[in-house]
Amino acid sequence: MVTFNIPGKGSVRLNHIVLDFNGTIARDGVLIDGVKERLNKLAEQMEVHIVTADTFGFCQEHCKGIKSNIHILTAEVGSPEKLKITESLAVENVAAVGNGVNDALMLKAAALGIVVIGPEGASIKALREADVIVKDINDGLDLLLNPKRLIATLRE
Repeated sequence: MVTFNIPGKGSVRLNHIVLDFNGTIARDGVLIDGVKERLNKLAEQMEVHIVTADTFGFCQEHCKGIKSNIHILTAEVGSPEKLKITESLAVENVAAVGNGVNDALMLKAAALGIVVIGPEGASIKALREADVIVKDINDGLDLLLNPKRLIATLRE
């Protein structure tokens, strides 16, 4: 569990991280350097969930060495399915990470929503629903590995 206290907002206890695959932790279906190591460090403290429509068909292969649960979406419109997965984990204990329109609902529902302006950019809808915006997935994961950075960003 990752726990921290945000002055003016209160205590946050995160047991799960839900991450979009393409555009967030992967570029063109290939995992971004540094992600695997960081996710395995986070997996020592929380459950890792990777959600994807698997556009390129590489998710299972590239995430093989990551201690995670992989959720391949089945619906044509992915946002409700991503939200349902997030809600099944108790949203008050979830950090969600994404970049696209189909990530906006899970970013809004989660206790902590992190939007990544990565290799595919980020949608305005996702930006509006996030609590934190980062320019790189590794920066976003480092926030959870070093929660004092989150405190500095989110304190009132």
